[in-house]
Amino acid sequence: MNRICLITFFFVLGGNCLNAQTDPSQDFSFVFMTDIHLEYAKGAVDGFKKAIDTANGLDADFVLTGGDLIADALGAKHSTADSLYKLYLETIQNFQMPLYNTIGNHELYGIYEESESDSLHPDYGDGMYKRYFGKTYYSFDHKGWHFIVLNSIAEGDSNNYIGYVDDQQMDWLKKDLEEIDTLTPIIISTHIPFVSTFNQFKEGSLAPNEDWMVIKNSMEILEMLHPYNLKLVLQGHLHMIEYINIQNRIKFLVGGAVSATWWEGPKEGMEEGFMKIDIRAGEISWNYIDFGWEAVEE
Repeated sequence: MNRICLITFFFVLGGNCLNAQTDPSQDFSFVFMTDIHLEYAKGAVDGFKKAIDTANGLDADFVLTGGDLIADALGAKHSTADSLYKLYLETIQNFQMPLYNTIGNHELYGIYEESESDSLHPDYGDGMYKRYFGKTYYSFDHKGWHFIVLNSIAEGDSNNYIGYVDDQQMDWLKKDLEEIDTLTPIIISTHIPFVSTFNQFKEGSLAPNEDWMVIKNSMEILEMLHPYNLKLVLQGHLHMIEYINIQNRIKFLVGGAVSATWWEGPKEGMEEGFMKIDIRAGEISWNYIDFGWEAVEE
């Protein structure tokens, strides 16, 4: 396997540390697959099936995706976008464990002008995702841990998208958190990252993030979560591995990409792959799994 692009940063912030109060007997593992970008070309279907077969061979309780499940609905015609959703639904039948999906920007139908879609169409924006998968944000519990799946995508100006969690979802999140104990360990899945050093790494230490790279109101979400035991935020979108550890309390992990460079080969040394997350005695560790796929020449 080629070199993996891994960035690790340790930040020191004020605040108290809460430790996960979990019974060691509740140890488990799960798979985090992000940026699959399933399409008909480039051998993507065979590649995704190989990733699924690899995941099925791991000792994992479930799969959590991180968004960008399909190649693109943003600028696609309706029939094309719809067929990609159907292809994804067909392919995931190969999983032998429960699957929880997260919406990504490429799941938004028709917001690019080249789609020539009607904004009043019921499938417009996240409508097609809702038709196939239901809610775009939700939560579930597993072995004493609380998982929150967010919709981090909003339509911006000029037929584009931004990273943003809207007021309705913020209200839901507040109510969801009120239902759990403050010591319950929490893991969040979001497509667009809460925080990232991606642009500083690429452009220099003073380069700002843009509103399509990170969630604009992530600080509001983190302030809401401050009294709670947030342990891990799983992030996608950037097609790289990035690990940020905040005072050994909150970990932010960008999970690479199943498709690497959109099924055209490794990106900056990062092979096509996914994360295996292990929970042991309340502590979190992770490994990036290269499932051994090679780009197809067409």
